[in-house]
Amino acid sequence: MENMIKEKTKAFLSKYFKKRELAEDEDIFSLGFVNSLFAMQLVMFIEKEFLVRLENEDLDLDNFRSIDLIAELVEKKLAAVS
Repeated sequence: MENMIKEKTKAFLSKYFKKRELAEDEDIFSLGFVNSLFAMQLVMFIEKEFLVRLENEDLDLDNFRSIDLIAELVEKKLAAVS
């Protein structure tokens, strides 16, 4: 499951980071390409793609800094649902 989450997340991010191959542990915020619109698009992608609801307490930047951290967040949310 974790690999599928990472693959889908990486595919989504690659639309925005076209000239860069992102490592799964790379901090996407430190690259300087992230703005508030992108952050909202990322949240909407996660909710729609993985059928999870992100609450206010989930919206900590540290949950979204890398593909690895996004996958951890999604797995935690999916485990809470089941």
